[in-house]
Amino acid sequence: MRWLLYLRLITLTAGTLLPFFWMVVILGHRRQRNFERIFFFLCLAQTCFFGSSLLALNAQLFYITPPAGLLRFAWTFLALGLWLTPPLMLHLHVEYADLRELLGMRPWKFLWLVAAWLPAVVLVPGLGRALSVGGGFAFERPGHVLGLPFQIWLDAAIVSTIYWQQRLLKAAPDAEQKYFHRAVEVILLLIALLLTQTVVSERFHAAGASTEASALLLILALLPFGILIGNVQRFNFLQIGRQRNLIYAVFAVFLALLYLNFVRRASQWLEPYLPPAATAALLLFLPVVFFEPLQRVIRQLLRQTAQAEVDRAQKLMRPINEVARLGDFAKLVEFSEHWIAEQLQLASVQLVMESSDRASGPAAAPKSGSEEVFVIARSDQPLGRLRARSHGAMVSGETFAALEFVAEQLPAAFDLCHLIEEKLQLERELAERERMALVGQMAASISHNLKNPLGSMKTILQVQLESSELPGSLRNETQMVLDEVNRLSAKLNQLLQFSRPGVRSSKKGDRCNIGAVAADVIEVLRHEAEATGVSIAPAKISGTCEVAASAEAVNDILSNIVLNAIEAVGRGGSVSLGFHCEPPACNVSIEDSGPGIPAALTEKILRPFFTTKARGTGLGLAIVMRRLEEIGGKLEIDSPIHGERGSRFRVRIPLAPKENTP
Repeated sequence: MRWLLYLRLITLTAGTLLPFFWMVVILGHRRQRNFERIFFFLCLAQTCFFGSSLLALNAQLFYITPPAGLLRFAWTFLALGLWLTPPLMLHLHVEYADLRELLGMRPWKFLWLVAAWLPAVVLVPGLGRALSVGGGFAFERPGHVLGLPFQIWLDAAIVSTIYWQQRLLKAAPDAEQKYFHRAVEVILLLIALLLTQTVVSERFHAAGASTEASALLLILALLPFGILIGNVQRFNFLQIGRQRNLIYAVFAVFLALLYLNFVRRASQWLEPYLPPAATAALLLFLPVVFFEPLQRVIRQLLRQTAQAEVDRAQKLMRPINEVARLGDFAKLVEFSEHWIAEQLQLASVQLVMESSDRASGPAAAPKSGSEEVFVIARSDQPLGRLRARSHGAMVSGETFAALEFVAEQLPAAFDLCHLIEEKLQLERELAERERMALVGQMAASISHNLKNPLGSMKTILQVQLESSELPGSLRNETQMVLDEVNRLSAKLNQLLQFSRPGVRSSKKGDRCNIGAVAADVIEVLRHEAEATGVSIAPAKISGTCEVAASAEAVNDILSNIVLNAIEAVGRGGSVSLGFHCEPPACNVSIEDSGPGIPAALTEKILRPFFTTKARGTGLGLAIVMRRLEEIGGKLEIDSPIHGERGSRFRVRIPLAPKENTP
């Protein structure tokens, strides 16, 4: 029947082009997933099957007696393509189910893959017999030559894929994917029924019915590829829709190839009336007539695409600007990376904030074809880079445009974040100043109400102790009370020390010899250390090392850290000091052999009024931090330093500028 011949020609041509189209798209996309790899080989098998059938059909139409070698070549690739279709089809569904997390325990995937590929190994003798046939190639009914076991295996594989389509349908996250899985499920069900009918008809020698069923099977086998193109284009199914430029480019090349093939065919058909060269020339110049309407269509499409991308980029920036209003730059960078990668379906996005000289250097080139780098700049002043890596071989055109727009908008979000961050910092500083003003008032009140009575008590007790008439039974108690009065006076002085204004606020040119100050601190605290059985090992400083701070500020810093170390190590412990003066700062290291500081408390011990001591105020290290902030210094804590014990406090104090001598 002639209509059946034309139907087979059209179907086989489409069947060759559609899988080949997807092969080119996957090669261009090159996403590193097993799903894409298996899909590529399934398309390759289908291309071999349909392409070999088309080659054989064209040979039968062109030659009176087709060459045996050509038929052998076509039959070999047809049989191989059809033979690999069942395991690849089932393997593809298993991989996609694994991506959707429908397999549960990992051994289940292994069992499904064994079920997919084991028949291909067991039934290899049937494939060998099919490939070794003489001249009786059954291109219209290849399943009959491959044997009944293969036909049963193919039918069973299709039934298994129907099962997976049902599970994927239930797990589909949106209506579009549900529609796709439902349509594929119906198509596979029809294919399974037709395969069964074909096998039965061949058993009863109904060749004509089998030929018509085979043609219908070819049409049904193409439908999932066509539906997949629509879903990828409209709903970004399989995350390939962002690569529209790739799909458009491949589609345009295929249209050009089809048109050239049409030109060749038309030249042959019109050869009795026109020379083939004249027909080819006319048909090649015919598309010129359509340039004007095509230009209008392309202009409208480009306008719609540009508007859609601008709208998408603006929607992309709204949540980023909302996070910027929180005033947390680190959180803004982290959210922007995650949000841009999620919305544009990229493998990774990284914001690298760098200095202007590094950001404008040659490192701005992408690392690979799948990575693009966009410079983030404000008024031609580079602020950093936005690195975007796609899942496939390249970032698509529309995604590239969206990333360019985002890179242009990010400086405004950064400025907004910095402004709010500065505002919040000023508010925190103002609140801290108000709080400390209240603490100062409280400290002044306490000082006024307690210092004089404590001084009087201390004087009376000292006089009592110096009196020889004091009974020995009361001397110990009197000394204990005097020690407690001294302790209360020390705590009161510490509170006043913490609440008073910065020591550098009045004199910005303060400077002192840190070695002399450290010697005074050690001399004052040596009695305290010896009383508790702690040894202090000071380090010597060669020459004079002057720092940009007053002696009072340095004394506050060193005395509080050393006193904390003495109290921490206990009897038999040691405290050592080390100095390293080298521009632009002097580094002081205070080490102790105490129990160390738990990691959970490293930051807490710097907060005011936080203490782990039963009789502490929690102000010693808070005073250190305040004095360092006032002079532009820095404190780092390492603990433990020797096994599970010991702590090291590293203080960095800026060196004073050298004085100009006349």
